[in-house]
Amino acid sequence: MRLTEEELRSVIREVIRKVQGGWKVYPKKPRKGQKRRKALSKKPHKTYKAALAQLRAVERSKALREGDPKTGTGKKPKGSGRRLYTDENPKDTVKVEFRSAAAIKRTLRKKSFKSKSHKRQSQIINLIHQRARAAYKNAKDPKTKARLKRAYEYAESRKEASKRKTQRMRKKKWN
Repeated sequence: MRLTEEELRSVIREVIRKVQGGWKVYPKKPRKGQKRRKALSKKPHKTYKAALAQLRAVERSKALREGDPKTGTGKKPKGSGRRLYTDENPKDTVKVEFRSAAAIKRTLRKKSFKSKSHKRQSQIINLIHQRARAAYKNAKDPKTKARLKRAYEYAESRKEASKRKTQRMRKKKWN
């Protein structure tokens, strides 16, 4: 997570306010006949500029340790400003439909789908299968649920066919 300088300053101001205002220590209530001692207070350790410098150093060291992932890995490092669902390679995109079995068939007939490698096609089929399953489980209307069930079953059959093809390709590779 990258902070702007203004956000960092506001965090530091808040911490300093807490330290200055919240560190007063009061003794117990005195017994009868005894006087209350003066309140003890502790002063904050660091100045504002020193705390700002230390926080910047920590942020820089985290950024250097984590770095950005390789393009196309789909991973997002903790603390990164990058969004989770970024399209790192727009040329590799296939527009996916999963509302019905016919929509899934249209998607799988597209030139943009067929031009991909088997590995990429399997990923896309898996994505369609997962989305169709989630839509089917969340549907309330009986007609919609029936349509999504047919879509889900078709996606599942295509996923199984893709698995079988993967097995055939692996056997061929090892022979």
